[in-house]
Amino acid sequence: MTFWVYINVAWQRWSPSNSLPNSKRPRPTPKPTQRMAHPDELETLTKAFSGHGIHEQALISILGKWQPEEKKSFRKGNPNLFIEDERNFERWDDQHVRLLKHEFMRFKNAVVLWTMHPWERDARLVKEALKKGPQSYGILIEISCTRSADELLGTRRAYHSLFDHSIEEDVAYHVNVSERKLFVALVSAYRYEGSKVKEDIAKSEAMTLSNAIKEADNRKPIEDDEVIRILSTRSKPHLQAIYKHYNEISGKNIDEELDIDLRLKETVQCLCIPQKYFSKVLDTALTKDTDKNIKKALTRVIVTRADTDMREIKQEYNNQFGVPLSKKIEDTTNGNYKDFLLTLIARGG
Repeated sequence: MTFWVYINVAWQRWSPSNSLPNSKRPRPTPKPTQRMAHPDELETLTKAFSGHGIHEQALISILGKWQPEEKKSFRKGNPNLFIEDERNFERWDDQHVRLLKHEFMRFKNAVVLWTMHPWERDARLVKEALKKGPQSYGILIEISCTRSADELLGTRRAYHSLFDHSIEEDVAYHVNVSERKLFVALVSAYRYEGSKVKEDIAKSEAMTLSNAIKEADNRKPIEDDEVIRILSTRSKPHLQAIYKHYNEISGKNIDEELDIDLRLKETVQCLCIPQKYFSKVLDTALTKDTDKNIKKALTRVIVTRADTDMREIKQEYNNQFGVPLSKKIEDTTNGNYKDFLLTLIARGG
């Protein structure tokens, strides 16, 4: 019996409420009913993922409307496809992932990523980015800066289980010296998520960032310890206040003055204006004849943001590029892959 189990049993045994008559004992708060996937839908997906014939339109219809708890019930109910990890999440069996790559053709990656536990999905995206090198390091920033504190912590736990290393040690090993300190600080962050902001401190730190950018010829801002401290420890509401004060001080947005350093620019955008960042990534991925690696961002962004802020991303995309995101996807992609992406972006309204 572990220490915490022992404490729990002891508390239940000696709790004052247990000495009361049944009629006077407090009633337990009923647990909310969990939404379970329909058995027919579970059977359809189980057959598809087992390689027993794939009805792609049925998959689009089912997966496109499933909520997170329904995906969880699917993972829980398929021990042949998913392994219950010791760190309390269900992860794909690697052998089945390899088989599925031959089963799903054009939209296989979107389907596999969509059904993954979010912790596993982000952990695998981080690992792939580190393998591919500097051209993919923006994904490290994207994941570390647009996830909640608990989501990022879960990703770090999943990374331990999947790869027998920590994200921090792999980032420190792979990333070059000039960017290493910032990247390690970002992936290690556990930010305050309340709404309180001290405006005087935010204004002072906006001035600190302004001075660091002005001194870029003498020292790169990405190597400035104060810049790294602010970007890696401050809450997102605090950083958004800094963004506002910076504009008041300099007459420009801070990300507009960071063209000298792409990684810092991406960091600021992901922390302060993520919809602008994601809209730009999507538009680049939807450009004809773009690099194959860049095109993968289309799947990554839509799958990871469909249940989070897709409505805001669609609005920002329309504002930036003058065309609805759905229309751009219609014109650029094909087949069931297109249908699946359109189904996902429609979820948020």
